[in-house]
Amino acid sequence: MTISNAIVVGGGIGGLAAAAALAQRGVAVTVLEQAPALGEVGAGLQVSPNGLAVLRNLGVVPALRSKQAVAAQAVVLRDYAAGATVAVLDLKRHRPDQSYLFVHRADLVDALAGAAKRANVTFEMGAQVASVRPGPTPQVQLADGSTRRAELIVAADGIHSVARAVLNGPDKAAFSGQVAWRAVIENSMQHPAQAHVHMGPGRHLVSYPLRGGSLVNLVAVEERDDWAQEGWNLADDPAHLKAAFSGFGGPAARMIAAVEDVTLWGLHLHPVATRWHDQGIALLGDAAHPTLPFLAQGANLALEDAWVLADAVTRNGAGGLEGYQSSRLARVPRVIRAAQGNAKRYHLRPGPVRSAAHLGLRLASRLAPGRMIGAFDWLYGHDVTDKVHRKP
Repeated sequence: MTISNAIVVGGGIGGLAAAAALAQRGVAVTVLEQAPALGEVGAGLQVSPNGLAVLRNLGVVPALRSKQAVAAQAVVLRDYAAGATVAVLDLKRHRPDQSYLFVHRADLVDALAGAAKRANVTFEMGAQVASVRPGPTPQVQLADGSTRRAELIVAADGIHSVARAVLNGPDKAAFSGQVAWRAVIENSMQHPAQAHVHMGPGRHLVSYPLRGGSLVNLVAVEERDDWAQEGWNLADDPAHLKAAFSGFGGPAARMIAAVEDVTLWGLHLHPVATRWHDQGIALLGDAAHPTLPFLAQGANLALEDAWVLADAVTRNGAGGLEGYQSSRLARVPRVIRAAQGNAKRYHLRPGPVRSAAHLGLRLASRLAPGRMIGAFDWLYGHDVTDKVHRKP
């Protein structure tokens, strides 16, 4: 029996994508969002081809382009001291048919919300979920004591998901030994349509343009021993960021000097959920598999989840949830491991290992540029909207 109605908990990127994907297939969907209004504070994100395939099929790419999403041309690895180029990954050289976008989170949320509303999704704002209960007809209890029921409840409520704890017990998160600052500055330095990774000892800075190149998004990651509170919207003093990256020169130094407002993010390691579904409850995005940001795949994985989940339950009803879990577990852990490995490569200390690694990157960039970006075909070339990736 197919699913006819669903509740999505969480109005972020994954939740809105799931709501739109389900509703476009004829499911009556209600989104429960604890905030009083839809919107994403924060900064930018990178939408790689695997995530863009979902957005294209949901019909939101034109809206993103109207908001001046930036078409990414390359990823440039730079040394921290003066900004010298170490390697260039030309995103158009290997697969010119694939697109990469730099978008503001708020713009993506707005585009997805528009798609959901056009598909007649209902929104309940200020709806704080207190508990969820799996069962023949699963239910959500809100903080005000009221209850909502549906044939399917999709938990897209992030790393502190109420449903994740119900399905998997208490979380076992551990501080990763790294924190990240986020900031957005004016593009006074004419930053090109590229993602720049400035690699330094025990830290790195990622920068890329947003909104037609008028802004630049910054993510600065530092290794540290002391614990930082988990969450990505904690206000911090820009002086802390500037002190941590005082050894960076060239373009990185100029961008960091321009920061006036910054948030701090304590990066934690969470295990991938063992159970993604139970009696009509399904986990999605960070609720199922939080990932470190070093491969820019958090939002992209949530988009993939949304499409696979909607496809599975609208073709096979609640029975499709097992296929959803098995399909995603075959992919997600590999992405998470690859993201964790990137930080180590970016943070090498001065010495023979760093020198050899950077020399290898320079040679590969010059002599075999297609092979460098081609090594990520398993990630970027994976299209969950294509029938070859669907479970029968």
